[in-house]
Amino acid sequence: MDIVTIGEVLIDLTQTGRNEQGIPQFAANPGGAPANLAVAAARLGAKTAFIGKVGADAFGRYLTEVLEENKVDVSGVAVDRAHPTTMAVVSVDASGERDFSFYRSANADVMLTAEDIPDQALQDATMVHFGSVSLTADPSRSATLDAVRRAKAMGAVITYDPNYRANLWPDPETAVAQMKTPLEMVDILKVSDEELPLLTGTTDCAEGTAQLARQGIRLIFVTLGPDGVFYRMGDTTGHVAGVPCKVGDTNGAGDTFFGAALSKLCKEDLNALSVEKLEQILAFANRAASITTSRRGAIPAMPTLAEVEG
Repeated sequence: MDIVTIGEVLIDLTQTGRNEQGIPQFAANPGGAPANLAVAAARLGAKTAFIGKVGADAFGRYLTEVLEENKVDVSGVAVDRAHPTTMAVVSVDASGERDFSFYRSANADVMLTAEDIPDQALQDATMVHFGSVSLTADPSRSATLDAVRRAKAMGAVITYDPNYRANLWPDPETAVAQMKTPLEMVDILKVSDEELPLLTGTTDCAEGTAQLARQGIRLIFVTLGPDGVFYRMGDTTGHVAGVPCKVGDTNGAGDTFFGAALSKLCKEDLNALSVEKLEQILAFANRAASITTSRRGAIPAMPTLAEVEG
């Protein structure tokens, strides 16, 4: 398996407009950052699997079907009969920026346990990916960190997106402490320009990524929205320009970027990766993210390999 992702899959109730009475209307889109990434990478040619937990309800069945339809291995998806599938309400403003309200304090994705993630699910993975939403509460926090430690010991490349959602944490200090916890195990890190200062105390990409690299992180990407991406590979830093587009909404753009990048990096020897090759991969990832941004929804908006290469 090229990439195994661990974490949340959920329903994004995304605002699509208002009816004649002015009442907001929503579409039930599949979402959840690790699930999004698994689909993005699968659509772009990688073999991916998703590990997570859904409720024994219509939304849980729908999400599992969506992953299967996108050629994501769902043998690691557990069903929780006591807790419902997680939901998030996503409101989008005129510029395409998102506001999230989560319904997950006692929902299925938080109930993922270490027993739900056997060694067999991890042992053939080239890369194992996770995000910080899994770290907001136990049992999913302990289960995820335990799985990442086991995968690292088995030789997998560990990739991490500290996907900060303020309203999932009791306070910023708790969020930062938990988001930093796994950094020493991480090989490839993606942060947004808004998340970099949370982890490093600086908005300066060169300074912030240098701090992170000292923890042993081999590749660091700082996404800059329409301005593309700043990268660090060891002592080498650089910038790859973004691809302009008319914004539909930004939901899933970062997951598409990282999924696209990992769909290529999982086939590379990271010890022999050249700057030229890395910049080609990041330009590919920027194109993929631009296509997603130009459409609405997360998973439904993600491009195929033909679309990105075309």
